[in-house]
Amino acid sequence: MTDKEQFRVVEQPFYQPQRNEVALYEAAYAARLPVMVKGPTGCGKSRFVEYMAWKLGKPLITVACNEDMTASDLVGRYLLDANGTRWLDGPLTTAARIGAICYLDEIVEARQDTTVVIHPLTDHRRTLPLDKKGELIHAHADFQLVISYNPGYQSLMKDLKQSTKQRFTAFEFDYPGAELETAIIARESGVDAALAVQLVSVGAAARRLKGHGLDEGISTRLLVYAATLIKGGVAPGDACRMALVRPITDDRDIRDTLDHAIDAVFAGTV
Repeated sequence: MTDKEQFRVVEQPFYQPQRNEVALYEAAYAARLPVMVKGPTGCGKSRFVEYMAWKLGKPLITVACNEDMTASDLVGRYLLDANGTRWLDGPLTTAARIGAICYLDEIVEARQDTTVVIHPLTDHRRTLPLDKKGELIHAHADFQLVISYNPGYQSLMKDLKQSTKQRFTAFEFDYPGAELETAIIARESGVDAALAVQLVSVGAAARRLKGHGLDEGISTRLLVYAATLIKGGVAPGDACRMALVRPITDDRDIRDTLDHAIDAVFAGTV
């Protein structure tokens, strides 16, 4: 198996377009422009990137960024083995070499001194210096860099610098409208439309509390989790509390408010 085939998205991921984001991404990729995908947790950012990699027939290398990630984690490092030292490419270097889409998920979780290494890949240079190795990589013609983050959940200490932001084109995602979200939940979990409508109404009630006790509303992902539990035989009230309420808050008043909303929506079935 070649390096490219190893990272190929073989099966079509389910993705339901909200607007014209698919055509716009295709245009960005045709010009090999770097892309930033912004939006709340669980609204479909990663699924969108995966879908586009499949649609374009390009390998996809995904990196889940975290606060402990170093530049070496992205570009590579020397390792010791029985024969001495050998160089191991990091995911960003691998993507640049083979012409993959490199997706840095939740980029702001990484330290700012780490994200600086992507700058030469996001302008006319399209290069990646490997200082420890003394090598300058010219990115493959098919390489593209994609990053994502949740702007509504970042503090002043966790945000992208303007010098980084202004290197990207950007998409702004949000949770789908009620009708579309209903269709997504039904398609992803296999529940009927009527139950999906009920779950969407619970999600809407929670999202109205954002900024009034909740940092984040209930995501589409969590609504699919609840639907999946119900499809598997769990009572709707129990499924909603387990998948929708308990993961997002430990505040007793907020939990009670959401529990009451679930009881109202599923009256007679909880």
